[in-house]
Amino acid sequence: MYNKYMETEQMGKLVLVRHGESEWNKLGKWTGLTDVHLSETGKKQAEKMGKLVENIQFSNIFISKLIRTQETLDFMKKSDEKLSEVPTEKIEELNERDYGDYTGKNKWEIEKSIGEEEFQKLRRGWDYPVPGGENLKMVYDRTIPFFINRILPILIEGKNVLVVAHGNSIRSIIKYIENVSDHEISNVEMPFDGILIYDLNKEGHILTKEFKQ
Repeated sequence: MYNKYMETEQMGKLVLVRHGESEWNKLGKWTGLTDVHLSETGKKQAEKMGKLVENIQFSNIFISKLIRTQETLDFMKKSDEKLSEVPTEKIEELNERDYGDYTGKNKWEIEKSIGEEEFQKLRRGWDYPVPGGENLKMVYDRTIPFFINRILPILIEGKNVLVVAHGNSIRSIIKYIENVSDHEISNVEMPFDGILIYDLNKEGHILTKEFKQ
């Protein structure tokens, strides 16, 4: 009898990690493409996430081109030295969403000025317009081709892949993997100090999922 979990014997695991808290996250500012360093809390979160992956052997690591993902990986290596031996690529498609005119502004002040309903659409919505920036749909349109063309073939070879990226680039990947609807994606958030471990089928969709924190 066919069992969908049999596919996991051939497929590698995908591990998704959001960077640790940044200095602007701590201040409640929209960071987007601005290069901001990790806060002290973020560094500790990254070291903790390094411990969470220490039993997984990766063949490839992909991070964004922003410094906070590089720093996260660096601090993860303090807990799991073997990560230093894994080929790592910096990928523009994994960058955080461009917040355009909202970049550097305080989220909670914006919420007060535009109201909670519009704020939630701006912050979590699928295709809500962002002046001068990107909505989640636009992020999805750049992350998913990269996922399908670069990451999925490695997983199909039975190799494990680590992705260190951002809240919205990870949310877009989750949307594809878990077939989340445009409406329900507003309820999906990736926390700072946990990791997602997926077993996928050969189309890149979910078979099993584990969240470790």
